[in-house]
Amino acid sequence: MSLTWNDLTVSFEHLDRAELIEDWQWLVGSALPILITSVGDAFLQSETGEIFWLITGSAELEKVADSYEEFQGKLRDNELIHEWFLVPIVAQLKEQVVVLEQGKLYGFKQLPVFGGKYEPENFELTDIEVHFAMSGQMNLKIKDLPDGTQVNFSITE
Repeated sequence: MSLTWNDLTVSFEHLDRAELIEDWQWLVGSALPILITSVGDAFLQSETGEIFWLITGSAELEKVADSYEEFQGKLRDNELIHEWFLVPIVAQLKEQVVVLEQGKLYGFKQLPVFGGKYEPENFELTDIEVHFAMSGQMNLKIKDLPDGTQVNFSITE
């Protein structure tokens, strides 16, 4: 099955970039999203121009390029594209006819940091803003806990 850039990324022009990752400021500082993957990760650009990959499932921030131009070059590397955009999972979701809708992405049913798997069955259509708010808040709450700590969450409004 062939995938397009529209299968691997989501449009977020309708959203305020700073507000979108407000719940991730504890990890990303003032960096702002320049690209959002259809599986809920983001590529952010810092004030110095460096590009970082925010992996929302495990609350990791990885520098991937010193400049936007270098990042653009790396987007031509098929191996990196497969890693960054979870191409096999997106292909399986597309085969299962889980179709992206405007304002949505493939969000985790259970974050990997809580034992969720990187497999199609653990993804569902999720509002972009909800995904970044919930994943940022949950990861912040557990960031200082030792691995293996039992965690219970309750959702309040």
